[in-house]
Amino acid sequence: MELFRGINVDWLGKKWYFLAFSLVFSVSGILSILFWHHIKLGVDFRGGTLVYVQFDQPPNVDKIRQAIDRAGTHDAVIQAYGTSQKQVIISLAQKETQDAALDAGRQTIVEALNANYTSNGANNQGKLDLDNVSREALTQFLQQGDPEHLAAAGGGAQRYAQQAGAILDRRDHDLNGMFSSIDQLNGVADPAVVSQLKQGAYLSGFHVFGAEIIGPQVGALLRRQALLATLYSLLGMLVYLWFRFELIYGVAAVVAVFHDTLITVGAFSLANKEITLTVIAAILTLIGYSMNDTIVVFDRIRENLRLSRRENLTTVVNRSINQTLSRTVLTSGLTFLTVLSLYVFGGEVLRGFSFALVIGILIGTYSSIAVAAPMLVAYQDWRSKRGKKAVLPAGKRRT
Repeated sequence: MELFRGINVDWLGKKWYFLAFSLVFSVSGILSILFWHHIKLGVDFRGGTLVYVQFDQPPNVDKIRQAIDRAGTHDAVIQAYGTSQKQVIISLAQKETQDAALDAGRQTIVEALNANYTSNGANNQGKLDLDNVSREALTQFLQQGDPEHLAAAGGGAQRYAQQAGAILDRRDHDLNGMFSSIDQLNGVADPAVVSQLKQGAYLSGFHVFGAEIIGPQVGALLRRQALLATLYSLLGMLVYLWFRFELIYGVAAVVAVFHDTLITVGAFSLANKEITLTVIAAILTLIGYSMNDTIVVFDRIRENLRLSRRENLTTVVNRSINQTLSRTVLTSGLTFLTVLSLYVFGGEVLRGFSFALVIGILIGTYSSIAVAAPMLVAYQDWRSKRGKKAVLPAGKRRT
């Protein structure tokens, strides 16, 4: 399918506009990385504790952040999570790798939210938070209250442990972690136990349903591996294009891809978004995508150089870009619509990944035309001024 027939745009005649555009966005990103927001690393890279919390109503993220700050835990990162709009991930700077740190992180969030976020927690000091209580704490609570009067007979521990297990199974398996009313325990626990819970327990309206730790050594290792993966991919593509075309083709393509990566990372810094492992995956994806688009243009340039040996390089490059423009618009346009839909409808978990692809596809398509191709002409002009032989007569012949 050909969208454009007979198009004759002088792309290289607009190279200074392209250069200005690239400089503005590249310099803005570099300044943001160095002086403004810097590079905001996700917990994957910096290490820390992740606590997953679900609420009975869509939560106010700013209010959660203020509640945690008032509890004395600063620099926590709160991010909406899931499709229900009722879950958040809270990232803490705690970096201990012991299992006790998981319980400490979980308890930190429960206490901070109870004291500063929910009205129920503030008005029920000394009572049991039934939405977040553990099996051991609930068993102890029932034993101390002894609603079934089993202590006089010298027993009750096993009975109350069974009831505590049934109550929490009801909460975690049937009610998705939270009660809407203590009356939901009717028929699950003994009426005397339900009565004691109504008097001595309350519902906080949130439930911490998970926690995990990424140690600082793991974070440092992931940072190193992410950087090496990016550099190795660029080096591999340089070698491939050197073998497949000429060295200057590979250099131009790698410079264009580095330009794309710089602007994408700069966009994350300007938008103050976290760079996580999924974002690195997106960056590696766009490196391959941009390189593929550049190779298509380069291959057409090489074919046209064989057919039009007496034309100057600028004319050949312009014609090659125009000839591949339909393919570029179709493939890049459809891919862009796909990742844009992912960004809009994919939810918060995929927001960083899809944001990187949205920026990367736009910049990658642009750089194939406005960065890589003009570099070939600039290098050829530089060699001509130095009286050297052209290196782009027709590239290497196919075997």
